Order: sequence, then C-alpha cells, then structure tokens
Amino acid sequence: MPTSSDILEALATVLEQRKGADPANSYVAKLYHQGLDTLLKKIGEEATETVIAAKGGDQAQLVHEMADLWFHCLVLLAQQGLKPGLILTELAQRFGESGIHEKARRGS
Repeated sequence: MPTSSDILEALATVLEQRKGADPANSYVAKLYHQGLDTLLKKIGEEATETVIAAKGGDQAQLVHEMADLWFHCLVLLAQQGLKPGLILTELAQRFGESGIHEKARRGS
C-alpha cells in the first residue's frame, strides 16, 4: 500500500503534467489557464464548503470537502512550482513543537 507521501508525490506528478494539457480536456489545465486569481477563489470556496461540512456534522461530507480542498491546494503548489514534500518537511520540522512557540518563532 502506498504511503501518504507517495500518493501526494504521484498526484504532484500528474498535476505537473496537466500544465501542458488542453484546458478543454482537463479540469486542472483549465484552472492553470484561468490563472492564479481563479485558483485562489476556488480554494476559498472549497475552504468554505469544508467549514460548512464540519459544522453540519456529516463526517463523510467533511472528508469529501477536505479532499477537494487538499486537491486544490496541491494544484496551487504545482502552479507555483512547489512540491508537496516541502509542506511535509515543514510539518515534520514543527512536529513536537508547541504551536505557541512555533508561532512566536515566526514572529506571527
């Protein structure tokens, strides 16, 4: 069974390939073609739907909406030339660190 990071990397490869695809035949290519503002709007919509699903208490719907949100975030990473491994590395660096301390370290 593939690991979570294997799945993310495989998806990142597909998303990279879609950069050269025809927007008429690929949803991801269409997002790339429409530009950053459209992609960011889509992420905002998916985040809102995730919040609504969580408030509604339907776990299956929450999983569905969270998958949509993660997917569109992965599209954004690819659009920006970044790999999911960078996010995993960042999370690993934060592992075991208090969120309060981590936030203070960043000056946020």
